[in-house]
Amino acid sequence: MSDLLARHRAVIPNWVALYYNEPIEIVSGKGNRVVDSSGKSYLDFFAGILTNMIGYDVPEVREAVERQLATGVVHTSTVYLLRGQIELAEKIARLSGIPDAKVFFTNSGTEANETALLLATYARKSDQVLAMRQSYHGRSFGAVSVTSNRSWKNNSLSPLNVHFLHGADRHLAQFKGLSDADYIKACVEDLRHVLATSVSNDVAALIAEPIQGVGGFTMAPDGLFAAYQEVLAEQGILFISDEVQTGWGRTGSAFFGIHNHGVTPDMMTFAKGLGNGFAVGGVVARGDLMDGLHATGLATFGGNPISMAAANATLDYVLDHDLQANAARTGTIIIDGLREAATRLPIVGGVRGKGLMFAVELVDPATGAPAPALAARFMEETKKAGLLAGKGGLYGNALRMAPPLTLTVDEAAEGLGIIVDALEVINAEVVS
Repeated sequence: MSDLLARHRAVIPNWVALYYNEPIEIVSGKGNRVVDSSGKSYLDFFAGILTNMIGYDVPEVREAVERQLATGVVHTSTVYLLRGQIELAEKIARLSGIPDAKVFFTNSGTEANETALLLATYARKSDQVLAMRQSYHGRSFGAVSVTSNRSWKNNSLSPLNVHFLHGADRHLAQFKGLSDADYIKACVEDLRHVLATSVSNDVAALIAEPIQGVGGFTMAPDGLFAAYQEVLAEQGILFISDEVQTGWGRTGSAFFGIHNHGVTPDMMTFAKGLGNGFAVGGVVARGDLMDGLHATGLATFGGNPISMAAANATLDYVLDHDLQANAARTGTIIIDGLREAATRLPIVGGVRGKGLMFAVELVDPATGAPAPALAARFMEETKKAGLLAGKGGLYGNALRMAPPLTLTVDEAAEGLGIIVDALEVINAEVVS
């Protein structure tokens, strides 16, 4: 065991998980590649869990941060005007499509979701919240309560009264074989039943990820959330879209994931990629909801000048280089290639994704049961070949990958080759 790993285990909690049998320390990065402390280079297909959205050492971001640092002002707080915060809020409000939108900045997605839940429960004067099965919304007290994955829940205590809905669980026996339309119909009927049986009046909100991150990039069929929203609107129930992983053009087909469903929610939360590694999160919501709170509030570090400089530069880069279109182009290369390979690899139970957000489900070829051990084996094989990937899913058997939106066509082909080669090696080990 390396000295650094031993020091990590001595002072960092055991529940802060590390990838790989021999964890790596990343010491430098350029473009879409990183280098570890041994000098080995990797093509990065996980991007710090979707956070290094436009890659490493991007001049536009670095120079924006350096300009702010040169002023000597790293922090002032929100009791003073913050030009960068106002400029970024104007951009996000415009892109959101939410009418009369206002923006509140936080430091993380967890904090953003806590804020959205506060706004919704305050506006509706209710602690009742709907969420999705297999969801993940953060590690804090309130966020864990709307998380539906036992691997990420430390207790059942909750400040909220939560009921979980179907929508990303088509692997269940009762839904297998259903068309998108029939599955949506079944889910909507279940929502109506929940509202008729499990709650009292005045449910505050539904919070949902358009594509579930920790859930292994499982997703509802396009149109489900539009159908849900119709039912919610009948009772004035608010809709919060958790865009922490799906925002900023990553899906290729829409700038925010929920727009793939033809829905404009009441609120959207965001974080991760917006700062390209700098800590930033936030909520964009209808102005009446955002202004509704009666008590004074702030986030000490939320929207600070450094993170705002990075986020403005990152968002401008995404828009100026049309990285949404690049996500669609390069994602199609990878997803189509994975689906073709899956036809000859019995260990692959399925391939799913949109744009540069895709996953491979690994199963026991004899039984079809989830195979988390094979996912762990894949991680070691791709590490050896020079590619960083992620894993997750409800059963720990989903390989989830989300390269920077700046991925080139050549890098997409290179990464696809490494993934398929690793799957072939593992398939031969299992099937032979």
